[in-house]
Amino acid sequence: MNRRTLLRQTSALGLTAALSSLPRLRAADAQANKLKVAVIALGRGMGHVQALLKLPNVEIAYLCEVDSNRLEKGLKVVTDQQAVSCQGVKDFRKILEDKSVDAVFIATPNFWHTPMAILAMQAGKHVYVEKPGSQNPGEAEALVAATKKYNRVVQMGNQRRTWMKEAIEALHGGAIGPVRFGRGFYYNSRKEVGKLALPAAADLDWNLWQGPVPDDAKHDIKKFAHYDWHWLWHWGNGELGNNGIHTMDILRWGLKADYPVKVTYNGGRYFYDDAQETPDTGTAVYDFGESGFEWVQSSCHPRAAEKPLAEVVFYGDNGTMGINRDSWTIYDPKGKEMSQGKGAGGGDPAHIGNFLDAIRGQAQLNSPIEEGQKSTMLCHLGNIAYRTNTVVRCDPKTGKMLDNPEGEKLWTRAYRTGWGI
Repeated sequence: MNRRTLLRQTSALGLTAALSSLPRLRAADAQANKLKVAVIALGRGMGHVQALLKLPNVEIAYLCEVDSNRLEKGLKVVTDQQAVSCQGVKDFRKILEDKSVDAVFIATPNFWHTPMAILAMQAGKHVYVEKPGSQNPGEAEALVAATKKYNRVVQMGNQRRTWMKEAIEALHGGAIGPVRFGRGFYYNSRKEVGKLALPAAADLDWNLWQGPVPDDAKHDIKKFAHYDWHWLWHWGNGELGNNGIHTMDILRWGLKADYPVKVTYNGGRYFYDDAQETPDTGTAVYDFGESGFEWVQSSCHPRAAEKPLAEVVFYGDNGTMGINRDSWTIYDPKGKEMSQGKGAGGGDPAHIGNFLDAIRGQAQLNSPIEEGQKSTMLCHLGNIAYRTNTVVRCDPKTGKMLDNPEGEKLWTRAYRTGWGI
């Protein structure tokens, strides 16, 4: 055998060995990228579960829910679709004790978002927390500070940051020229509150459900679970923090704004005479100095006769842009349609997938918590304006209120013993 023949045979053997090892290498790579996660609270959290089941290299190791009925249903969904077993627990702290869990998904009521996220970070977990991420301004500040302190990947569940990414790129690219103003809308057909539309299980642990929040002598919370707690200030943030956060985040992003100089929020509870404390109808207006936006709310009337141009609308020197989820339309100054565009979209799996890839070091977060909480702070400032019946003026560099002693009383809250942040 000559040297040339030997080299050809050796090369062929090497190539065969290399090709045969590829499946093993890919399997090892996939295993290295596999993440173990937990989903906490299975109302909105079931959307997280369904998204995670569609994504590769992720295992739902735990479901956590204080309502036994919801926990049973959630475990069945995971068991039917996931090859490995999933544990069900009622106390989220058991998950934090498991060092093999990489990340937690928090879909609890708002008042749990910040305390639970901070505890998870202290336990070394990455965190995906639903909007609004905090129940008051003090929590917003604490959540951002904890993210930096513990150096964790933390994303907020404001999915439009992923869905509308291409639309905002077009806007920032000059699609309608300099942008001066924006409008966001939320219309619905909500009914009276306190009617137990989503009743809790009879064996629900109310102390664990309420967690960091002290009892409220004015209200029996059992009448307002699983949803109507949104409309009581002691627990919720009203529609501004419930659905307004989605469009307001896009408006702030589109305007390239951080904090406002002036905020107003006028409206009321007009449609029903019940226990709801937050407005069902109103308009919140944010002035950033060189630009601004308004958020228009009609929670109890769909206003079907006057359908808005889009979910979010921007007005620039050269026209108007309307954005709905992952598509957009551009109009000239006279209202003539000029062009349309459509982004990748992808629903919940796209936004959650971005979070998981960021943990793996394969992507940048689309909604890092510091950006998310700038938008959430707008909700808090708007609610303070409404509750104090004041024009809230702010330092545009920090978001801190100026000369508003009544508003300062709402900056943070009292906590149940052992749950403070």
